[in-house]
Amino acid sequence: MMRARRAAAAAAALVAGVLLLAACASPSAGGGGADGGAEGDTAPSTTSSVPLAELSTLDDPKSYEGPSTAVLGHSEIEPVADNPAQSFPVTVPSYANDGTSTDVTIEQTDSVVAADLGGNISVTVAGLGFADSLVGVDQSTTLKSLDGLPRVTSGGHTVNAEAIIDLHPDVVITDGTVGPRDVIEQLEDVGITVVFVQNDPSFAGAEDLARQVAAIYGSPEAGEQLADRIADEVAAKTAEISQIAPAKPADKLRIAFVYLRGTAGVYYLFGKESGADQLIDALGGIDVATDMGWDGMKPMTDEALVKANPDLILVMSDGLESVGGVDGLLEEKPAIAVTTAGERRRFVDMEDGTVLSFGPRSADILDALARAVYAPES
Repeated sequence: MMRARRAAAAAAALVAGVLLLAACASPSAGGGGADGGAEGDTAPSTTSSVPLAELSTLDDPKSYEGPSTAVLGHSEIEPVADNPAQSFPVTVPSYANDGTSTDVTIEQTDSVVAADLGGNISVTVAGLGFADSLVGVDQSTTLKSLDGLPRVTSGGHTVNAEAIIDLHPDVVITDGTVGPRDVIEQLEDVGITVVFVQNDPSFAGAEDLARQVAAIYGSPEAGEQLADRIADEVAAKTAEISQIAPAKPADKLRIAFVYLRGTAGVYYLFGKESGADQLIDALGGIDVATDMGWDGMKPMTDEALVKANPDLILVMSDGLESVGGVDGLLEEKPAIAVTTAGERRRFVDMEDGTVLSFGPRSADILDALARAVYAPES
């Protein structure tokens, strides 16, 4: 179990490291769509009340040409309870980078700061029913109901310790993906309780995060409810996607998740245990990086991508914008242009802070991606 925990922690840290490396060079948040707003031929696909099975899906997903954008149709979370029962004090583990932990005692959670790279912790707090306790969040938090809260991280996902201290929180919940870590740890010197949770980039990790955050709030029952709901919704959505995705292995889309930051010259191919592999599998595709035996994330090489020859490439919206949209990417990286995905301009982009944000919205993210992949013109 400890070995598995450490492996998962290492994968999460690697994801965070790659994203943090490029964050300072990222364009402003908000993304311009699959062509960076340059060409206007992007087909946006949003989550909808219309079931996937009732959409006009592609007869042959491999033959479709052109980019599309996956967009969540809403940004709110329905909590598992309006006023979950709480009991204090509670003692919970706070995790170091190597997976070891120390016990931290929580006396109350009337005011809480939640901060991580993808905004997963704040969304989880809201899903548990404790959104009213939040007094500060990270810049990646996209829930409309939390728009008015102070942001305690900057564009490079650096924590503003002074901003946190001014909020006088009872607890800071984070995961080590924002920092520097020693700056956050120093908050304890002024009497602020800090808890580092484990936030693995996976559906199971989202369930575990729900339990960890609920334990901090002295409400383990709410944690189990939210974890069960995440698992049930992901299972249901995966089954729904399987009805519109090709069933035969030869017909399945070969998909690559490529992380782009043109201004920083960053091109990474995401593979096993990066989180991207789980998304691709749930979408009924074949993750080409995992298929090649790639673990985590590695700098993309022309040879590897040409060999993998994906039918479709998943990217983050701001990342694609940073290279000048599809045209800029194909010009900058000729190796991508000669792949099937490049030749057919088959790119699906999604908001940077959303696409890999495993949590209470996991099923909605899968739904939006499935529409962009299999029903781009619906």
